[in-house]
Amino acid sequence: MHKRVTLADVAQLAGVHPGTVSRALNEKTESQVNQATARRVRRVAKQLGYTPNAVARGLRTRLSMTIGVIIPDLTNPIFPPIVRGIDSYLAPRGYSALVVNTDGSNTAERTLFESLMERQVDGFIVATGHSQHQLMAEAHSRGVHAVMVNRDANGVPYSSVIGDDAQGIRAAVEHLVKLGHTKIVHLAGPVGFSTSHIRASAFVAACKEYDVPGRVFDTPAYSIEAGQEALDALLDSQLDPATAIVASNDLLALGAYHSLRSHGLRCPEDVSVVGFNDMPFAGDFQPPMTTVRAPHFEMGVESARLLLSEIAGSLSGAVMVTLPVSLVIRGSTAAAPH
Repeated sequence: MHKRVTLADVAQLAGVHPGTVSRALNEKTESQVNQATARRVRRVAKQLGYTPNAVARGLRTRLSMTIGVIIPDLTNPIFPPIVRGIDSYLAPRGYSALVVNTDGSNTAERTLFESLMERQVDGFIVATGHSQHQLMAEAHSRGVHAVMVNRDANGVPYSSVIGDDAQGIRAAVEHLVKLGHTKIVHLAGPVGFSTSHIRASAFVAACKEYDVPGRVFDTPAYSIEAGQEALDALLDSQLDPATAIVASNDLLALGAYHSLRSHGLRCPEDVSVVGFNDMPFAGDFQPPMTTVRAPHFEMGVESARLLLSEIAGSLSGAVMVTLPVSLVIRGSTAAAPH
């Protein structure tokens, strides 16, 4: 068995005192060390494969060096990049993420939250999307550190990191209007989710801005099945058919693909479709999906940065960080049919 590399080993090879190594490898104190010395220490630490002893650090700082990450659905392709972004920021600073999945259940979320509290996590990064979030209001009253990601805090005084959803939806509607579409439908996410509300409201506002009669249809889940069922119901009804669909996420848009095919309609020749998130492989669908690209990895990084700042006491009050999104135009949108 290989001997664990210690701080003293790094100090010996770098030719410095162990206290200097400790300060050089801690972002809070690295400024106290000469820059050339700090670079040498980091180089030696990397060479030896040194990793900080989280238990020892925890005893000194009274921190567990763990963060609870609460995700509503790990099968949704947008969440792995967020978790990777979180981990990319936490790991170099000696923290570990404990990721739990709620399957969209309020009961499961509360149970998992308390389980993580019992494990003495230092804070939470929460991606669950309920707009009326009693649990987080209670957590704030208990003094729990937390940051929301991919959703706003909805009145609870926690920091949050989101993409500019409203601008993304507006760009999608503008793109379709320029292609000549005047009958546009929005497949919204579940009622009660903050992302559903923001994107549906933005769709209504954009349709009003461009003077087109947009219609909103709610779905029970952000899933392929929910998207297909919603569009099936619309196409089977006697309502005037739409020539374009703006979905609240890519899974709903993919469900719309399936529904169009089952009704003998072509995308984009008969109906154009726009998704949201630009999940992996969206460019490989048939046809490749036009969608709003959101910076999920960067959202994860920023949420972790804010949380560690809050834990360290260097964040004065809650902040909302809004990252830019962009419309990626591919083959699922075309000129409106005559």
